[in-house]
Amino acid sequence: MLELAPFIEAATPLRALGVVVSQNGRETARHTWEGACRRNIYSASKSFTSAAVGIAIKEGLLSLEERLVDAFSEELPVTVSENLRKATVRDLLTMCLGKPKAFLMGEDRPYYPEKNWVRLALAQPFSYEPGTKFVYNNVGPYLAGVLVQRRAGCDLVHYLMPRLFEPMGLRLPTWETDPLGNTFGAGGLFLTMDELHKFGLLYLQKGNWQGRQLVPESWVRESTSKQAENGGHGYGYLFWGGEHGSFRADGKYGQFSLLMRDKNAVVTIVAESREADKLLAAVFEHIYCQL
Repeated sequence: MLELAPFIEAATPLRALGVVVSQNGRETARHTWEGACRRNIYSASKSFTSAAVGIAIKEGLLSLEERLVDAFSEELPVTVSENLRKATVRDLLTMCLGKPKAFLMGEDRPYYPEKNWVRLALAQPFSYEPGTKFVYNNVGPYLAGVLVQRRAGCDLVHYLMPRLFEPMGLRLPTWETDPLGNTFGAGGLFLTMDELHKFGLLYLQKGNWQGRQLVPESWVRESTSKQAENGGHGYGYLFWGGEHGSFRADGKYGQFSLLMRDKNAVVTIVAESREADKLLAAVFEHIYCQL
């Protein structure tokens, strides 16, 4: 078994709540500081929205090249900028939508007077040509989730239940919604550590779960490959790149599921950390080196 003591020593003051490691198809280490329960995984939810988009593309519901002016034609601002005209579904997934700053973030969402957040988001400036500048925000994954829901005729939870959640043994989860009842694809999904870990394992297994291809293998490969430069290790389709070619679902306060394909391993952490960057660094310092 992997020796977790050095990681536990580093992670305890950082308010880690749990860690589980799997390699070569079996669990190799686990430690919990608190009992299991479903917690908000914050922006790690984005990676589930990415999976939904990949499944929807396979089902013919949408395409990466579809323009937002066509997908959301009823909610466009009076004046449509040239940058908005160029924006596509692909740009929703890379944080290169053309927005100048973060929007639809957690501290602001309770105070918007406008209930239609699609209209609200599209009315904000598109200051950069899509695909040219990485600016982290919630607009892209939110709109991507709404588009899947509209094409599928149900919310993201019920879209993913028969396609992803139920096959992996997940019961109906809670997921934040906007004022009109749309699942908020940028955050607010509640899962246990083990449920988040299963998602990491699914992606390590190229989208296959117990012989069933839940997410297209080509989508898993594409979405966990560098699609945008971000001044660090790159960004995929709502997945963060990391050290040693890793990719991860990444949520506020230290919710991580890291794919370490060079080690055929997944490390998942849940936490209440104000120093999540140090928690992530501890994974590579104390766990990765043992794999």
